Amino acid sequence: MTMWVFGYGSLLWNPDFPVARSEIATLDGYARSFCMRSIHHRGSVADPGLVLALDALAGSHCKGLALAVEEGHEDATLAALRERELVSSAYQEKILEVALHSGETVPAVVYVIDPDHVQYCHLPLEEQAQIIAKAVGGRGPNSEYLFNTTNHLDEIGLHDPDLDWLTGRVRQILS
Repeated sequence: MTMWVFGYGSLLWNPDFPVARSEIATLDGYARSFCMRSIHHRGSVADPGLVLALDALAGSHCKGLALAVEEGHEDATLAALRERELVSSAYQEKILEVALHSGETVPAVVYVIDPDHVQYCHLPLEEQAQIIAKAVGGRGPNSEYLFNTTNHLDEIGLHDPDLDWLTGRVRQILS
């Protein structure tokens, strides 16, 4: 059975595991947003950044990529994903059904935000832009994370109005 991973943020442009196939997919019941304070990868404890997470929200959906893990790499991929995504336990690992663009529905490993975790937040877009423009973490500037995600969504023909607005605003702040 193929192991699928749903990418909606950095997994779009940096899966860091062997991908046998990728396809545009939709996850129902969740919305992508900068609702997780990043204290490791794109910020610090003293100056948190923001990273994308999937927030459970009835009636919503998130479009991203379903990534099929190359056969024989499932265990190593899951271990690497857990090390990367569960660093602070703000994400919860779930197996959820995603609808592939081709019409097939597959179970996928998905990382969603724990709404009870201290890193969970809901901030106005302007405040998000101010944070993203200045935060830097172990994996680099928070703005780079935003720009890479937006660029890769554009490349696969997906658009997220909030991310598009944030990209424009952060570029404005940085210039």
